[in-house]
Parts: sequence; C-alpha cells; structure tokens
Amino acid sequence: MTDLSAVKAALRRQTIELPSWAFGNSGTRFKVFGQPGVPRTPHEKIADAAQVHRYTGIAPSVALHIPWDTVDDYAELAAYAREQGVRIGTINANVFQDDDFKLGSVANPDPGIRAKALDHLMACVDVMDATGSADLKLWFADGTNYPGQDDIRDRQDRLAEALEAVRDRLGPGQRMLLEYKLFEPAFYTTDVPDWGTAYAHCLKLGEAAQVVVDTGHHAPGTNIEFIVAFLLREHKLGGFDFNSRFYADDDLMTGAADPFQLFRIMYEVVRGGGLDPAEGIAFMLDQCHNIEPKIPGQIRSVLNAQEATAKALLVDAEALAAAQREGDVLGANAVLMDAYDTDVRPMLAELRAEQGLDPEPMAAFKRSGYQEAIAAERIGGQQAGWGA
Repeated sequence: MTDLSAVKAALRRQTIELPSWAFGNSGTRFKVFGQPGVPRTPHEKIADAAQVHRYTGIAPSVALHIPWDTVDDYAELAAYAREQGVRIGTINANVFQDDDFKLGSVANPDPGIRAKALDHLMACVDVMDATGSADLKLWFADGTNYPGQDDIRDRQDRLAEALEAVRDRLGPGQRMLLEYKLFEPAFYTTDVPDWGTAYAHCLKLGEAAQVVVDTGHHAPGTNIEFIVAFLLREHKLGGFDFNSRFYADDDLMTGAADPFQLFRIMYEVVRGGGLDPAEGIAFMLDQCHNIEPKIPGQIRSVLNAQEATAKALLVDAEALAAAQREGDVLGANAVLMDAYDTDVRPMLAELRAEQGLDPEPMAAFKRSGYQEAIAAERIGGQQAGWGA
C-alpha cells in the first residue's frame, strides 16, 4: 500500500519553474493575438508569475529569455523577484532571431557569426552570475534545409567547440542544459535533433552538462518515458520543458493533449528518483498561451503537472514489482492504471489547505481581481511577445 503521508511530503517538495515568455502575447506563425493586461516589461512578467506561485505554492522560480528579458540591472531584477516571493531561475539563450543566424549560430560556416553567437552565450552566463541562476539552457535552431548545403560533420565539430567554451566559462555550481528538437526551423538536418545527440555531447562535456527533454520535441509515437528513464539512469537528465502537442511542437498546456503520457513520464521520474532535490532536475513549463488567458493558463498547467505527479506517487511499487517478477502482464498494467484512474484532486485540495493555500487555485485567482486590475493599469507601452 502507498503511504499517503509520504506522497504528500514529496508533493510539498515539488517545484515547477515558469517561463517568462508565457505571459507575453503569442499565436500562430500567421498571427500573434494581443490580450489586455499583458506585461510590457520583465518586472511585470515576474509579477504575473508570482501570482501563479501565490495560488499553487509550487512555482517559486521564473526562467528568463535573453534578449527578450534584457534589463540594465539584473541584480535589481533578481531582488524584485524576491520581493514578489519568487526567484530567477534558468537563463535561456537566444541565438535564433538575429538575421546573422539565418544559416546557423554556433554551427554557422562563418567564423565571425560563430563568434557573435558565442559572445551571446557568454553574456548569458554573465546574467547567471548577476541573478544567482544555476542553469543555462541552450537550444539551437542550427541546421540545414537542403542536401549539400553544409558539411554535417563539420557542423558537429563547430557545435562541440562552442559547447566546450561555454562549459569552461561556467562558475561553481552552474551547469548547461542542452535541449534538442527533431526539426524546425531546419527541415533537412538539425544539429541537435534528438536525445542521443544531446547525450553524446553532454557525455564529453562532463558533469556540468546535462540533457533537457522538451515533451513536444519528438516524432509522433516516440516513447518519451523511455528517454526519461534512460537519462535518469545515467544521471544525465538535467530538466524538462513541459508542454503538450497534437502534431508537432505545439507548445500547448501541459497535460492537455495526452494526460496519460504525462503520468507515464512522471512515473519514470518517481521510479528513477528524479523528485529528489539532490538529483537536480529542473522541472519547467515551456508553453505559449495563444488564445487562453496567460496567468490562468499557467495555473492550470502547474496543476496538471502536480496531478500527474500525485498519481505517479500513488503507484504501488511493491505490487508492481511483484507482478513484473511473476510475468503477470495484465496485473502489472493494472497497478499502473489503478494509480492513474485515482481522482487525486481531493487530496491536493487538502494538501493546499494544510499549506495555507486556497484549495481551488483557479477559482481563487479569478476572485482576486488581479486580471481586471492589470488590464486597467497596463495601458500604453509595448506589450511583450515573441521577440520582446
């Protein structure tokens, strides 16, 4: 039988990082849709993120995206975050929106452009130093669109050289998290297309480099929980970018498309000890709220991740192991399904009440009037969005 007090204790330790860019305007590749009250500055993004933590209790950090969240004084921004009850988390580099990076950034055939990209990565480590961030997340849009466009092997050499330089720049307690993506915007070859490529680079880079799994960055039918189990076994899983997809990298709300997949992933996290803070896994959302309101969208996503985790913690490990040893295929599957089919919402509401939180975060935020207040106050200026 599962110890419910142990389940609650694990859930109290759970944290999920929020992406600053999720609070800005976003949309499809054809149109970006504006909403009233959208933040205009990094400070307003942090203030909105703090609302999510206020009502869920498990979202204490905010990831920044540079240059979208550029400020003159990063130490002041970190202090402001603390005043709001949160902290600065992962620093995300952006080497994909400058015109110079049309043919790639750190893997570009032009050494001058490679140097420009590397300078940006080093500047992001400077931001880490100023904010107290421990993690630098690297995602590269580098790749090619046509056969023969560039030398595939040379591009891997250029990538490796840049990653080594960044690793050498990191300070004590800092690490780099390498993200992969199957395709887009490069449609013929992508320089970091899968977990195996990311893992191979991180192996050579040592303990300061780990792999990030974005749940939307896989081919249809990919068994993501296997990837998670393998990387956990090798102690090379650095973090997650949680989102949902129906087709490709849709960046929809976590658990919206396939909640059972999210449960399976979180079971492997629990099984592999990934909830232990000592493992150092950074759980983060990476989503774009295109048509739904931003703050409630983040609250709902955090709750979805929390519910999947609670169900994963309810799996009867002893019964499952016994069924597996006996070769009881249906019995083993039934143990998992019993946990997944459990309605954990009453337990989570009880947990929030014990923590002094409102048992119903979505309803509590709606009653707060915060959304109406920022819609009235944030008049004028340039709303944040993709590229700002």
